[in-house]
Amino acid sequence: MTIDLPSFRNLVVGGGRHLLESTLVPAGLFYLLLTLVSFDSGVIAALCWSVVVIVTRVVMRKPVPAVLWLTSALLIARTALGLATGSAFLYFLQPTLQNFVIASLFLVSAPFNKPLLARLAGDFCSFPDTLSGHPGMRRFFQRVSVLWALVFAVNGSVTLVMLAKATVGNFLMVSTAGSYSLVALAIVGSLLWFRRSLRSEGIVLRMASRKPALTAV
Repeated sequence: MTIDLPSFRNLVVGGGRHLLESTLVPAGLFYLLLTLVSFDSGVIAALCWSVVVIVTRVVMRKPVPAVLWLTSALLIARTALGLATGSAFLYFLQPTLQNFVIASLFLVSAPFNKPLLARLAGDFCSFPDTLSGHPGMRRFFQRVSVLWALVFAVNGSVTLVMLAKATVGNFLMVSTAGSYSLVALAIVGSLLWFRRSLRSEGIVLRMASRKPALTAV
């Protein structure tokens, strides 16, 4: 079996767009408004961005990634807590603790035929049915879910320490850089593991140079 996937460039661009929409832009807006106006303004600006992105996608009849739904729902809870308390510490404590919640969800869903991680991966690359239903594919996502549970647990622990010791500005810069560096390493490791797993099942993974469609031969 040969599986054609989009080019690596298309995958990176698509993943980067989801990352900007769901995480980086809201964080940037929060820090900008926090610095120039007030804490409440930063909290509201971050939430408004996420709402606008979702509404725009719905109006234009574009699919809303599960990652965007998840981050927006969590952001609503963060916003309510932040506005109610006026505490930047509590505002950032919630997403820090969410790392442990996500790690737990990955572990709990790992034994299922389609773990949570497999559903989220579908937002970045829609796999053909011949691949998503393959037993080797299911085993891969079950095993890699454990890896990502560890990644989020480590990320949550480090971020919690930074939150307790650093200022808001330093926390945002250091935690963002550290978190995404760790995630980037995990992504590279997961892709290499993915390719190796497919090869062991006799499946050839072919990254197309221009072809955006997914086919299975």
